[in-house]
Amino acid sequence: MECRINRSILEVVEGDITEQETDAIVNAANEQLVLGGGVAGAIRSKGGAAIQDECSRKAPIGVGEAVITTGGDLKAKYVIHAVGPRMGAGDEDAKLQNATLNSLKIADAVKLKSISFCAISTGIFGYPLDKCARIMLRAVIEYLSGETGLERVVFCLYDDESYDIFLSELEPECGI
Repeated sequence: MECRINRSILEVVEGDITEQETDAIVNAANEQLVLGGGVAGAIRSKGGAAIQDECSRKAPIGVGEAVITTGGDLKAKYVIHAVGPRMGAGDEDAKLQNATLNSLKIADAVKLKSISFCAISTGIFGYPLDKCARIMLRAVIEYLSGETGLERVVFCLYDDESYDIFLSELEPECGI
């Protein structure tokens, strides 16, 4: 499903984020930028060692922050590594919003036209999927309502449950 926000398209799709053909994909990173398991592991596996090498030079970063690296052998030219919150660490909603907004700001700073997000912090960090969808989608909608060069923002969800939750959260925002 997609809808128009200002001059941009916001989409929710089901699939493998490492196969997205956007300018950048967003990795749900840890503060040390070690590409371990989950989304990060898939990025390392498909993108190659160059991504981890660059991450190692840029680490550590704080929760809510983001950095950009090469996309290595991925279809996306870049990976934006955003550190989301661990559930129970405190102020999680604001930290997730910041991770989302900082990713978008980096994309604009390097003049990217498209970016794909995963559901940040919902894996081993334990953040509830419904809250993640609400916070990330609202942050993106607010951002796209302002001045941006981004033409397309995609939420690429790996499974049916995640896809359905993000879709149900986006539908009212799009007037569906």
